[in-house]
Amino acid sequence: MSLNGVLRLACSFLLVAGVVSVSTTIASADEPKTTKVTIKGLELEVPAAWSSQPPANSMRLAQFLVPGATPEASAELVISSFGGAVDANLNRWAAQFAADGREVKVTRGKVPQGEYYLSDITGTFNQPVGPPMAGKTKAVPGTRSLSVMLLTPEKGTFFLKLTGPDATVKAAADDLRKTFGASAKDETPYTPQ
Repeated sequence: MSLNGVLRLACSFLLVAGVVSVSTTIASADEPKTTKVTIKGLELEVPAAWSSQPPANSMRLAQFLVPGATPEASAELVISSFGGAVDANLNRWAAQFAADGREVKVTRGKVPQGEYYLSDITGTFNQPVGPPMAGKTKAVPGTRSLSVMLLTPEKGTFFLKLTGPDATVKAAADDLRKTFGASAKDETPYTPQ
């Protein structure tokens, strides 16, 4: 079976299971096309250029490949939902980068779906390698991660984590915010405790 066939099969499974629903929005000539994606009640407007992929593990509800200038420069958006306190998650994300040279900026905002916190981290990412229980990582310098914790009042807490080469993630930052209706100009600084 071809890769496209596998992707269609995986998306069909998720659609049938009721985890993900998808519809395409037609945009005007000057506005990029987006795809409306609903994941366990969370509504997102994902750029059509971001390709849906089968989740790599059971902790992920959905994932997308965000194209870079070259295939090697692509980034990955992972969407998941689980618990945890705001500061604990912000600190966990920071710890995924080597302390030396790490830069962290955290902001907060509010959108119609709920309140959110956004962690913008650059530096050397300690990328997990192999099974999660093994705890093995490899150092990947020049990485950027935009991690969003979106607290929806009735649907739970969702995480949107965009990770990849600094230039690719920086170029996709506004689009990531638009997926859930946010804008950087409406955010305020936040300092994790």
